[in-house]
Amino acid sequence: MKYLITLILVFTSITDPVTRIAKSNALKKEAKEFYDKESYELAISSYASLLDSMMILDEDARLNMANAAYFLAYGNNELLGVLNEASENPDNLDESAVGMASEGLKYASIASSNYDELSGNAKNNVIASSAFNQKGIIAYKRSEAAKTEEKKSLTDQALNDFKNSLRKNPENESARYNYELLRKLIREQEQQEKDNEDSKDQEQKEDQEKKDQEQKDKKDQQEKNDQEKKDQEKQENKDQEKKDQQENNEEQDPNQEKPQEKDPLEKLKEKLEEMNMSPEKAQMILEAMKNNEVQYVQQNKRKATKKKDSSKPDW
Repeated sequence: MKYLITLILVFTSITDPVTRIAKSNALKKEAKEFYDKESYELAISSYASLLDSMMILDEDARLNMANAAYFLAYGNNELLGVLNEASENPDNLDESAVGMASEGLKYASIASSNYDELSGNAKNNVIASSAFNQKGIIAYKRSEAAKTEEKKSLTDQALNDFKNSLRKNPENESARYNYELLRKLIREQEQQEKDNEDSKDQEQKEDQEKKDQEQKDKKDQQEKNDQEKKDQEKQENKDQEKKDQQENNEEQDPNQEKPQEKDPLEKLKEKLEEMNMSPEKAQMILEAMKNNEVQYVQQNKRKATKKKDSSKPDW
């Protein structure tokens, strides 16, 4: 009987509107104090008691709970690295890393589920706008660590979340900044990819042109070598024909007189001209030499007469 009375009193205290409001206000105040002190784990615990256990409908409290979970899951770069490693190579994680990844995934799940709830069902457009903005930030953070095939879809998702945030609240400057910045990054990325593709095409074109030129140069050089070889063979054949013709001529007329050598006086005349001697003086020397030669010839003619016969008289 005593136990039954105690149970009735407890149940009454829980269902009593005054007691319920007082407890919810106390939890809300406690959770907010933890949140402001950045004691996010304690804040999440208090908000969970308020929202899940007592089923209090409080959009501000749910947004704070989602934000606290976001900071725990995505505010630690070391944890982000572990999460990325867990998604790519889960078997390579050690025991401590597995523990960190489990905690990170737990808080990431709390953040995502509450942001989804608020972005889809919040009556307060300012809160819905904040939820969409945070969803966009999470999608962009995931895109930075994603593989190439997943990066574009996550980036597009982030851009769409920022756009929806502005639709809910055009005065959300944080969402506007994120939207414009991401658009700029996407354009730069697309331009970079286009430049890389153009550069690759240009390199391939230049490589092909270089190969074509090398082949052409090689072909031209081969043709030049072949032509030189033909010309050389042709010249050798001409030289051989000329030599054969000379030998043939000598065999046909062995007594053919050799060309007469140039007159010695003509040679001397040319020599005197080379010595820059005046034509008159050169002519005088030549005439003198010529006269001496004539006299020498006449003397030889007189010496060549027959010997006097001793058997005949002198007269």
